[in-house]
Amino acid sequence: MTGEAFLADTHIILWSINDDPRLRPAHRKILASSAIVYASAASVWEIAIKQNIGKLDTPTNLDVLLPRMQFTPLAITIEHAQRVAGLPRHHGDPFDRLLIAQAQTENLSILTADPLFSHYDVALA
Repeated sequence: MTGEAFLADTHIILWSINDDPRLRPAHRKILASSAIVYASAASVWEIAIKQNIGKLDTPTNLDVLLPRMQFTPLAITIEHAQRVAGLPRHHGDPFDRLLIAQAQTENLSILTADPLFSHYDVALA
């Protein structure tokens, strides 16, 4: 795990905030390690949308909370956004597709419980 860097899927972020039992032991181990774990602006955007429409009841101060939880912010770049266009349509969720593009571009392994991520050329944890 030393030197490895990861990108947390939105569910992993939410489950870690809530210490949800669905968070796998392997994910807990990575999150508790000294590995760099990124939280994408795409995940924060997705959470904000779901909060706004009443689908999520989570803290609104993610800009403060996530760094305290040792997540490193990952901005969305034009390169990330353009890479989405080249992805096969295995996954219909635009936020997850952007996370996949970010992981590919930045050479990150994705922390996820979503089986659809395995259809892409990206490392999973």
